[in-house]
Amino acid sequence: MMEINANTPAVVTGGASGLGEATARALAAKGAKVAIFDLQEEKGQAVAKDIGGIFCEVNVTTDESVDAGFAKAREAHGQERILVNCAGTGSAIKTASRDKQTGEIKHFPLDAFNWLIQINLVGTFRCIAKSAAGMMSADPLSDDGDRGAIVNTASVAGEDGQIGQAAYSASKGGVIGMTLPIARDLMREGIRVNTILPGIFNTPLMNAAPPQVKEALAASVPFPKRLGHPEEYAHLACAMIENGYFNGEDVRLDGSIRMAPR
Repeated sequence: MMEINANTPAVVTGGASGLGEATARALAAKGAKVAIFDLQEEKGQAVAKDIGGIFCEVNVTTDESVDAGFAKAREAHGQERILVNCAGTGSAIKTASRDKQTGEIKHFPLDAFNWLIQINLVGTFRCIAKSAAGMMSADPLSDDGDRGAIVNTASVAGEDGQIGQAAYSASKGGVIGMTLPIARDLMREGIRVNTILPGIFNTPLMNAAPPQVKEALAASVPFPKRLGHPEEYAHLACAMIENGYFNGEDVRLDGSIRMAPR
């Protein structure tokens, strides 16, 4: 078992809002010293101040920014033992489409496809690799040899993506696909790796949707018929961290929804 307490430094990417903010708050409530990696400075600083953590302005698509973030976090709190990857974004563009008015045919801009992959997939892996290397330098925390725990965020779209989600699904499917190999890479070092596949959650992005859209989405969830609460994601993330036998798993958190084509 890995305890979350004042001796457990943590890093949460995308921790300024949504799933990341809820996780940062949950970890801090258990005593962890939390560093928030995000590009939203005003929100990130406010959350960090509220939970007694620190904010690090980090762009997960560059080595320099991520290295600087880890350096700042470790200087303040010591080597992180927990990494939760919530930084990410989305898009809705068809692979190829026909304009209904003009009949013009267009394909998905490859720069836009690569941009999404760089944030959601490569950015997640970049943070995993650099955090794991740091954890390997630390002493074990338990008789089992635990050195740290990593939780990633994929999406149900990684398994049943909808129309227009080819790039998003590819990025999240990549996170799912790399979870077990990374857990195997790190098994001798006592670093566990798991991934959560959230369904439809009530995040700031969803808050921007019209009420009728949110109601329709909630009705599509088998049970409970509502959007997920970010705190529910945070609860599962903490369970994955604390349960020492939880390793190499990809777990849907979705009210048993299976996404329709559109």
